[in-house]
Order: sequence, then structure tokens, then C-alpha cells
Amino acid sequence: MDMSSLPGWAPPSAPVWLSGGTAGPEGADQGAAESDLGHALREPLVLLVEDNHINQVVALEFLALMGVRTRLARNGLEALEACADTVPDLVLMDIQMPGMDGLECARRLRALQGDGRLPAFPILALTAHALDADVAASIEAGMDEHLTKPLDFVALRGRLQRWLKLPSSN
Repeated sequence: MDMSSLPGWAPPSAPVWLSGGTAGPEGADQGAAESDLGHALREPLVLLVEDNHINQVVALEFLALMGVRTRLARNGLEALEACADTVPDLVLMDIQMPGMDGLECARRLRALQGDGRLPAFPILALTAHALDADVAASIEAGMDEHLTKPLDFVALRGRLQRWLKLPSSN
């Protein structure tokens, strides 16, 4: 079966850009429409919520090397839109972002899940803030774990494997 013929199919290394001005490959929103069959056969979808371009590049490259599909949101508002559009298998959420920060976004996602408007999925804080108070704030906001930057590939992969079935080739 040619996977490229499935609606919404995208190669693992192709992130989907959400806001205007920067389009992903061929300008398409490749994660928007998935069939039930495509959902059962696909790699996990990770939503990266990050406003810093360098951190975006590093995280997206690490995720591509792990064989997961990615989507990018640059702030909490874009993350809420992305989750309403296509439910991710996991969210990596920066804490400090313009507009809506990661803590408020996590609270709103958990409220939507509590109301039954979104299914449950793990949310992992991804931040340079590493104090005990920062970890406690993440957990209180509804995050499942608190990862610190700079990102380490092996550590990130280990954390993701707790929550996702990563492709076996990675």
C-alpha cells in the first residue's frame, strides 16, 4: 500500500506549521484530515509548542530522528487550535511564550479534556526553568512531566517512550 495516497499522510520529518507566513513543505496542513485506518497505521503525532526558532529546529530534528510526526505551535493559542483541529498523541509545551503561556494552555487543555471535548493525552513541560517551584507549577497546571532545556536527545527519547510507542526502527 502506498501510504502517500492516504488522506492527511505526511512523512515523519515534515512538521506542520500553523500560523501565517511560514508554511511547511508544499504549504500544506498535512495533519488536518486523518482516516481511522490512517490513525491506526501512523506514527505518533507530537505537538511541539515553542516560540523560540532555535529550540524549534532542535526539537523538531530530534522528533524526526525518533520517527514521530510533528506539528508546531508558537504559543498557547495556536496550541489550543491545533489540538481542536487534530488531537495529538502528546504535547511538548514550552512554559514562557507570548500571548498565552504554557501553564495557562495546559490548564485550558485539561479543562477541555475534563468536559469531554478533547480526549486525554500527555502534556510534558519543556522549559529552561528547573527550580522545584517551576516543576510544582507545571504539575499543578496539569502537565504530566517537566523536562528542562537544553534538550538532550537520549533523555527526551526516554521520556517520550514512557508515554508513546515510538517506531521500532528508532
